[in-house]
Amino acid sequence: MADAFVARSLEETRFWSRIMKEHSLFLKLGFRCEDTQLIQEANQFFKTFEQIEAQSHAFTEQTDPETIRRFNTDNQVAVTHIWAFKRKVLGLILTCQLPGGNNFPLLVDHVSREANYFRNRLHELNTGQLEPLPDAIIDENVFFLRIMADHAKFIGHLLDPSERLLVQQATEFGHDFDKLVFQAIDLSGMRPQSQTVPLLDQFLDQNRVSVVALRDFKKTAKELIDACRIKSIIHPLLADHVFREAERFLHIIDMFEATLTAGASKAGAGMKK
Repeated sequence: MADAFVARSLEETRFWSRIMKEHSLFLKLGFRCEDTQLIQEANQFFKTFEQIEAQSHAFTEQTDPETIRRFNTDNQVAVTHIWAFKRKVLGLILTCQLPGGNNFPLLVDHVSREANYFRNRLHELNTGQLEPLPDAIIDENVFFLRIMADHAKFIGHLLDPSERLLVQQATEFGHDFDKLVFQAIDLSGMRPQSQTVPLLDQFLDQNRVSVVALRDFKKTAKELIDACRIKSIIHPLLADHVFREAERFLHIIDMFEATLTAGASKAGAGMKK
């Protein structure tokens, strides 16, 4: 169990510390030149999470669990600070105190939701209070489906309007994932009665098909941006960033399905006895 705690903590931190680091850069790029204080704060957060990311790779699965527990606690504080920074920026934008910037309010809310997700995960790991599988399946999908819907909308708005076919594809993905979000919310509202293996399995299967399609679209867009073959104001790192998050979601779906299948097989074997 101790090894599993260490491995899971490092895996989460390696992924999400890089995401937090990149959020700092994206927010900075969206500030106006005169927003020097905000730019300074973003730069500091970039350095903080760059250090956390490097430290997470310096540890191994054999590291003492108490060392990792302290590491998680320190990181939780850092994530809380960047979450507060993001919410402050969102407040400034929504009260028109940052006119002319290039950070969409939805994007700032989006990155703050991801910070809150990471913060909560660190707390759950340290306290050993991870959700039961049926709840985790629904809640993780509600969270990530909304993230995917946001990504599609951001891509559509950051492509040049002359890229009509790509804009249309991104818009359609946004609409499709909005529907999947509401389906997931409906399933969530029907808990615990909705938490049967057949329903959860179908839920994961359906979501995987859509996420694979969006992941492939993001991969194509990333390759076109890297090759300078489409017109957009999408930073190449942002294209890679959203692609990695889709890959992350698919990895989580695969883990859930494997666990569901294993659980169903055990239950079947038990009934035969």
